Amino acid sequence: MKNFIFTSTIVLLFLSTTVAQENRLAHKQPNTAEIFHKIEKLGFLGTALYVAAHPDDENTRLISWLANDKMARTAYLSLTRGDGGQNLIGPQLREQLGMIRTQELLEARNIDGGQQFFTRANDFGYSKHPDETLEIWNQQEVMEDMVQIIREFKPDVIINRFNHRTPGTTHGHHTTSAMLSMKVFEYATDKTVYANQLKDLDTWQAQRVFFNTSWWFYGSQEAFDNADKTNLLEIEAGTYYPYKGLSNSEIAALSRSKHKSQGFGSTGSRGSQTEYLEFLKGSFPTDKSDLFSGINTTWTRVKGGSRIQTQLNSIISNYNFKQPTASIPALIQLRSSIEKLKEDHWKGIKLEELDQILLDLTGFYVEASVNIPSATAGEKLDVKIEVTNRSNEEFKINLLPNQLIQVENESFLLLKNESKNVQATLQFPEIYDASTPYYLKEKGTLGMYQVKNKTLTGQPESEPEFIVRAFIELQGIRLYKDIPIIHKRTDPVRGEVNEPFHIIPEIAVSIENPVYVFSGNAAQPIQVTIKANKKIEKGSLELCHPDGWKLTPTEYTFSNLEKGEEKIYTFIVQPPKDASRGLISGLVKVGSKSYSKEVIKIDYDHIPDQQLVRNNESQVVKPGLQNRARTVAYINGAGDDVAQAIEAMGSKVFKFEPDEVPNDLSKYDAVVVGIRAFNVAAQNMEALQPRLDVYVKNGGTLLMQYNTSRRIDSDVLGPLPITLSRKRVTDENADVKILQPDHKILSVPNAITSKDFEGWVQERGLYFPEKWDPAFTPILGMNDKDEEMTKGSLIVADYGKGHIIYTGLSLFRELPAGVSGAYRLLANMISIGVKNQPIEQTDGQKKL
Repeated sequence: MKNFIFTSTIVLLFLSTTVAQENRLAHKQPNTAEIFHKIEKLGFLGTALYVAAHPDDENTRLISWLANDKMARTAYLSLTRGDGGQNLIGPQLREQLGMIRTQELLEARNIDGGQQFFTRANDFGYSKHPDETLEIWNQQEVMEDMVQIIREFKPDVIINRFNHRTPGTTHGHHTTSAMLSMKVFEYATDKTVYANQLKDLDTWQAQRVFFNTSWWFYGSQEAFDNADKTNLLEIEAGTYYPYKGLSNSEIAALSRSKHKSQGFGSTGSRGSQTEYLEFLKGSFPTDKSDLFSGINTTWTRVKGGSRIQTQLNSIISNYNFKQPTASIPALIQLRSSIEKLKEDHWKGIKLEELDQILLDLTGFYVEASVNIPSATAGEKLDVKIEVTNRSNEEFKINLLPNQLIQVENESFLLLKNESKNVQATLQFPEIYDASTPYYLKEKGTLGMYQVKNKTLTGQPESEPEFIVRAFIELQGIRLYKDIPIIHKRTDPVRGEVNEPFHIIPEIAVSIENPVYVFSGNAAQPIQVTIKANKKIEKGSLELCHPDGWKLTPTEYTFSNLEKGEEKIYTFIVQPPKDASRGLISGLVKVGSKSYSKEVIKIDYDHIPDQQLVRNNESQVVKPGLQNRARTVAYINGAGDDVAQAIEAMGSKVFKFEPDEVPNDLSKYDAVVVGIRAFNVAAQNMEALQPRLDVYVKNGGTLLMQYNTSRRIDSDVLGPLPITLSRKRVTDENADVKILQPDHKILSVPNAITSKDFEGWVQERGLYFPEKWDPAFTPILGMNDKDEEMTKGSLIVADYGKGHIIYTGLSLFRELPAGVSGAYRLLANMISIGVKNQPIEQTDGQKKL
C-alpha cells in the first residue's frame, strides 16, 4: 500500500461503454492471437447483463465465460458501490471505500473482459430483508437507473446472481437486486414507464432472464442433486483459452483477486467447471447448453448483415498469425460494408471494435502525458504527445486542438517504425471545478446518491476531462481516437507509472483529525492545515464552530504563500461545561473568494490513484467520560481508527502488528485487539495466545473486537472458547436491553444507560458470538424487528486476576462518527481492571 495522505487525483474513463475497459491507463498491445480473438468476436451479436447488489457479488467465472468463450458483450450491473462494507487493506470506510471498490470492479472487468455499471443506490450497510432495504433506497430511482441501463445496453439475456423468491434468507440488498431485476425486465419494454428516457432511447425487451444458481442456494449438494432440473441450464465454463494460456477459471480467479479490500484473493482452477442457470421468464432456450439458443446472434439479425458475416468468415479463415497486417485490406472492406448499414446499435458497436482492431494490427501507440499529477484552474501546462507507427503501413495523423488544448504540430506523416513527440499546451479557465467522483458532488441521502446529469447514469466514473482528439488515416480510411491526458512518471521500484491527472482547488483546507474528544473541561489545540496549490498573496483563516464552544484566536492572517507551501495553524478550543457534540470547519478567505474544500488521496498499487474533494469537517465531542487506562497495547487488525479513539480519551497507546507484540505485556492496563485480527493474521494471533493467557491471569484486561466466523475455531479467540455466528443487528436504532445493570463494566468509571445507545450509525453490531464459555457474562441484549434477542454483542469474563471482553458492537464505525456513548462504553471496557484514579485531562491534544 502506498501512503494514505491528503493530496489530489482524478480517475479517468478511457474507453467508451460499448467495449470492455481494457487499457485503463497504460497502453497494452495485444498479441497476434489476441487480435484474432477480437476479430472472431466481431461475428457474435449478443449481449448479456449480470445483476447483483455489491462489488464482489458477481460470478467472475460466468462473466469471463460469456465475454471470452461465448464472445458476448457482457456487463455486470452492481446496484451499489459497496460503501457499507469493511476494508481489509486500510482505514477508508463509507464513500472512500466505495471509491476503492468501484476501481476494484473496473480492474476485475479489465481482466475478465466485461463492462461495469452501477445505479445510484448507496450501500448503507447490512440489511436483513428487502423491506428494510427499500425503506432506505428510493425504489423508483433505482429502477429508473436499471431501466435506462437496459435500454442503452440492450441485453438479450439478464442473469440474476440471487434468488428473488426467498426474501429474508440472505442480505436484503442481494434479494432486492433480483426482485428489482425481475420488474425492470418488463418495465424496460413499456413506453409508459420512465417515458422521459424515450426522448433519447427506445424501449427494449430482453429475451429471457435467469437465476445463476448452485448447490449453495439449495442448502446442500445432496439437496441440489435431488432437485428438479427441468428449468436448469448446465454451462460448461471450464474452457481453456490457448490464445491467453489460461483457463476460464484462472481468468476468473485473477479477476476475483482484484477485490483486495474485501480479502477475496483466489487461486485459479483447471478442468471442467459447470455453471447452472435457472430459467425464470421470457423465451425458453432451444438448447439447454446454450443460454443464447433461439436468439439470433449473427449478423443476419441486422438488416443487410448477411454479407457482413460472409466477409468476416473469409477474414477469419485467411488470418495470418505471422503476418497479421495482411488482414488490413479485408478488414477495411468489411468496415466499409458495416458503414453502409442503416441499423445504428450494432453498427456503432462493431465499427468501434473494428477500428480498434485495425490500430492493434499496426501496433499503433499513442499517449498524452504531463509530468505533474495535478494543476489548479487558470494554470497552463506542457503536454507531451507520443505517437508511434510500429508497422509497415503509412499513417497520416491529425491532432485536433480544442478550447483547452493547443497542439504545435497538428498534421504529419508517420512512416514505418517511426515515432514522433508532439508538444501541446493545456490551458485551464480561471474557474474550473476540482476533480472528484461525479456521484459524490451532490449531497446524497443514507440510501441514495444524487446525480443531476442523467447521461452519467450507470457509469462507474465520468468521461475523461482532458483529451487530445486525433484522426488516423490508414489506407484511405479515417480512424477516430480520443487520447486522455495522464500523469506519467518513473518510479525507482515500480518503473513506469501511469496515474490519472486531475484538477485541485487553489487552496486546500484540512483539519488534522476527523474527531476530537474532550473528556474533561480543559481546552485542546486543534490544528488546521492550508495548502497553497498556487501562489497566494494574502488571506485569512477561521475555524467555524458550534455554539457554546470557544476558541483562541478567532482568526489567523497569512501572506506570500508559495505554490505547494503548507501552513499549520493551531486553534485552542474550549468545550462547554455540559456534554456536547458538533462540527468544526476551516474557512480560508482570499479577497472575495472563500475556500473550504479538503483533498483526500487514496493511493494503492492495485488501482489508479483516487481523489475526493469535499468540505472539510471534523467533529468535536464532549461525551462526559472518565478513563482510567493509562497505557494500552493495540494489536492491529484489518484496519480501524479505534486506537486513535483510545488516545483521544487520554490513554497512551502502543500499536503493534500481530507478529511484533512484545513478550512482556504487564505494563499495559489493557490489550485491545483490532477488528478482524483473527481473520487476517490467524497464525500470528494463535501464536500470541500463551502470552495473552498469562497477561490476563496476572491481572490484565483483554478486549477483542469483532471477527467474522469464517475459518475461525472456537478455541483461538482468546483464553476462553467463543463460537461466532453470523448474527447481527442492522438497525442502528434497535432497542438495547441492559441485562446486567449492576455489572461494573456498565458503572465504572462511567454510568452507562440507554441514552448511550442513541445516535449510533449504520448498525449496532455484527458477527455476535452464539456460544461462549460459562465464565462469560452477557451484558446487552438486542435484536432487529421480529427477531429473537441476541445476547452476544458484549460478553465479559473474570479470568485469573484479569478480565476478558469480547464485543461485536461496531465501535469501529461509531467512534469515527463521534458517538458519545460509544466512547463512554469503550472507556469502561479498557478501565475495568484499573483501580487508580481517572486520567487527568491536560492541555495535550485529544484526537481521533
